[in-house]
Amino acid sequence: MRKFFKWTLGICAFFFAASVMGGLMQNGWKTSNSEIALVHVNGMLMDSTEIVRQLSKYRRDPKIKAIIVRIDSPGGAVAPAQEIYDEINKIKNANKIVYASLGSVAASGGYYIACAANYVIANPGTLTGSIGAIMAFNNMEELAKKIGVQPAVIKSGAFKDSGSPLRSMRPEERKLLQNVVDDVHQQFVRAVSLGRNLSEDEVKLFADGRVMTGKQALEFKLIDEFGGLEKTKEILGKKIGIVGHPSIIEEKEDVPFMDWLMQTVVSKNLTQAFSSVPAPRLQYLWFPQ
Repeated sequence: MRKFFKWTLGICAFFFAASVMGGLMQNGWKTSNSEIALVHVNGMLMDSTEIVRQLSKYRRDPKIKAIIVRIDSPGGAVAPAQEIYDEINKIKNANKIVYASLGSVAASGGYYIACAANYVIANPGTLTGSIGAIMAFNNMEELAKKIGVQPAVIKSGAFKDSGSPLRSMRPEERKLLQNVVDDVHQQFVRAVSLGRNLSEDEVKLFADGRVMTGKQALEFKLIDEFGGLEKTKEILGKKIGIVGHPSIIEEKEDVPFMDWLMQTVVSKNLTQAFSSVPAPRLQYLWFPQ
């Protein structure tokens, strides 16, 4: 009985070892020092905290040699895009490689993030570009008059209520806000110029807010190559010396289906609601409404 037990343990140990070795061979004998991290940037950019946290973690992890940033976003608020852009530059300064993989849409703030990467890959039909800034206001002055709303504003300066939805914008206010948008737009142009090794004059030729396809972006030197996420993994793996299919590390949030469904519905409704709220929003955004 004892011999049978030892024999059974030996067989189990053999198959376990074979399974482990088989996995290593299938993945090109990867070591713990040959791993690639994958970080997703999805949807409207309103907050960068979680994305920056992941990028920072992988930057400090000695097992991670390279990072793929998968972008499927039309952009959003200016500051989150800039914070992610800055973190990608920190990763490059730490002698790690960052590749950007563009999904269906990587426009405006989505492209702002991408241009910080060492290499940018997109599909020919990816919607990208939209290099520009926007502030949107609603003028509901006539509606307010119809329903009898009479605003009374006490302010500390002439421009404190600029963009109020309850009155027309004065010329001096429009000029002030235009200067704000122009300044942020120039920051975008500068970021693309540095990230893509183009002169600012070259960038300004197409930095008029136009959206473009991946095919057009390649002609403008905004991307480097055509391909999807799997191709990005493959060529980045070869770049850092991995033989075979690279090991990919990514965080996956385990969300129950009903919670995911509720989050999706609520997020969509909030996005639609906020898009019509009469409040000034400075954005790197391409989002046809």
